[in-house]
Amino acid sequence: MLMVKTRLGQSLIEGTGLFAAEPIKAGTVTWRFVPGFDQLFSAEQIAALPDMAREAIETYTYVHEASGLYVYCLDNARFMNHADNPNTAGVHVDGAIEGYDVATRDIEEGEELTCDYRVFDAGYVRKIGE
Repeated sequence: MLMVKTRLGQSLIEGTGLFAAEPIKAGTVTWRFVPGFDQLFSAEQIAALPDMAREAIETYTYVHEASGLYVYCLDNARFMNHADNPNTAGVHVDGAIEGYDVATRDIEEGEELTCDYRVFDAGYVRKIGE
């Protein structure tokens, strides 16, 4: 669940992106996994969905590496794009789904929030092609 004010906009990285609606100081928690708000799906649940629903879930989820569960953020966090040098980073306990992201530097109002999919998404290859 997003912990900072954001807005959606056209991204120079890819499609729609997530942008800071106010300045964010380095170290600020920007996102936190909130059970019951952020939804979890197994691969079996996703496979049983109709094609269009499955495609949407696969596009807007990340795969938790330890559990293999797909995490679907109900808010606009799902529009955060990948960057090799992101302005947020995750703080996670090995094996636990719960975690949070922090701003790695000051982020200006209107700047796109980014993360490194390779760090937390077991399905990153299908998204960024590495």
